[in-house]
Amino acid sequence: MTLTATREASGEQVKLAVIDCDIHNTTPSDKTLSTYLPERWRRHHEIFGGRGHSGAYYPRANMNAARTDSWPPSGLPPGSDLDFLREQLLDYWGIEYGILNPLIGAGGQLNLEYGAALAAAINDWQVAEWLDPEPRLRASIVVAYEDGELAAREIDRVGDDPRFVQVLLVARTAEPLGRRKYWKMYEAAERHNLPIGIHFGGSGGAPITSVGFPSFYIEDHAGMPTSFEPQVTSLVLEGVFERFPSLKVVLIEGGFAWLPSLMWRLDRAYRLLHDEVPHLRRRPSEYIREHFWITTQPMEEPARPQQLQQLLEQLDMYDRLMFATDYPHWDFDSPAEAIPLSLDPGLRRRILADNARALYRF
Repeated sequence: MTLTATREASGEQVKLAVIDCDIHNTTPSDKTLSTYLPERWRRHHEIFGGRGHSGAYYPRANMNAARTDSWPPSGLPPGSDLDFLREQLLDYWGIEYGILNPLIGAGGQLNLEYGAALAAAINDWQVAEWLDPEPRLRASIVVAYEDGELAAREIDRVGDDPRFVQVLLVARTAEPLGRRKYWKMYEAAERHNLPIGIHFGGSGGAPITSVGFPSFYIEDHAGMPTSFEPQVTSLVLEGVFERFPSLKVVLIEGGFAWLPSLMWRLDRAYRLLHDEVPHLRRRPSEYIREHFWITTQPMEEPARPQQLQQLLEQLDMYDRLMFATDYPHWDFDSPAEAIPLSLDPGLRRRILADNARALYRF
């Protein structure tokens, strides 16, 4: 087990294994994926390009939402140069495994057949240019998630490669994720024993808040939970976990301080309105604690350390919380700084590596 994450604590060095659950790799240019597309879709890609719901919410202060120091000497965009990623992330922090989550936009394409072809090209690109040359990396399967059958087809195509460890969606989809249109995708993920990873982002064709478009980026950034809460609610109340009892879901870059209050609210509503959802056999909080995992970036950390401990006790998902850096984005969390030393050492080990090792079977 790789020993990493060194930090001074009461005069002692803390060395722990690290598994990074959120690394954003991207292509060097728009032409990169042409090599991996069939001729029919290569021409479409080069002549017409993609067509998705408009909306770019990253702050302009840092291009690509990247750390200022994450631009490689090669001049390529952050996250596109494997050698530099090795140097700045994998080697520097001694990462045991890192999970790639490419947010390139295939899943949100309005031309679903093109989206499926683009997703397949992204997955083949990940194999050839990331997984083959770097054994510490694992990848998420990119799918055209707005069509359950197309998504299932791609999961079946690459899902037996053990280097693909989950299926990647975004939090803002065209419909709530519990809807039947997505069920074939869940069936395929369950068939291959792959978690569904839901990462913050997307637009889905609707305003990014429930009351319209916000004026400022900070409203989007601070309002991430409002994109995740309805997805968790939909997956539970639509009975997805009754139909797919071994399905696992990872919430990536959405925080987690909002989950206890959501569970309380859902349980109370269920007591009053359970006749509307007779397909549910348990309280919503039980499904959430059994089927959901969460990542630390962003890591809510109250000013008073004891309040974080109270939050974790209320959450009661100690074996579900996993570490993520969000590299190379500007709000990167380092393994040495993200997990408070006030937490029990055993819990820090579980967060930094052991929980991810169990979920992803490393």
